[in-house]
Amino acid sequence: MAENDRDRRRRDRLKEYRSKRNASRTPEPTGGASPPDGAPRFVIQKHAATALHYDFRLEADGVLLSWAVPKGPSADPRDKRLALRTEDHPIDYLDFEGTIPGGEYGAGRVIVWDAGTYRPLVHGEAREVSVIDAVERGHVSFWLDGEKVRGGYSLTRTGDQAGKERWVLVKRKDEAADARRDPVGSQPGSVRTGRTLEDLEDEP
Repeated sequence: MAENDRDRRRRDRLKEYRSKRNASRTPEPTGGASPPDGAPRFVIQKHAATALHYDFRLEADGVLLSWAVPKGPSADPRDKRLALRTEDHPIDYLDFEGTIPGGEYGAGRVIVWDAGTYRPLVHGEAREVSVIDAVERGHVSFWLDGEKVRGGYSLTRTGDQAGKERWVLVKRKDEAADARRDPVGSQPGSVRTGRTLEDLEDEP
């Protein structure tokens, strides 16, 4: 596929994202960054919006595929965490921290709670698979190499909730699984700056 066709497809994937935001009011990126070479990246952003949740994003096809996970990721394979699919986000969002102003979509404080690279998994093994296709089919597995979250995880679509796709995020049983660990509770700060959501609340 020609380069201009890929760029057009990325712009189309961000149409919903841009339609929900006023670029003159929110500090959020509007897109434009090109994905670098190397392993695809992921980010988990802690977001104090109407309700506190964790935005889980996987880089694929020039955008960030996104889910809102109310309780955040678990290191325990027994936990099934609700994940609601949200609109694709621009690559620039990987580094976004700050406060989305009141009255804007998603208003509230955001920190980069965890970040790193990932690789797709097929039956527990790393393979060259299309993450976009896997998500469209309703099941995707991947290995995360983050600072707080590591190992195999799976996202599976289970239905619909208030017009949003309902998914479940589950930790796979592997050497990185640990039912005793609670990264959400024990590691509240940003991996980029060390700031907490409370620190942002005190900033002008």
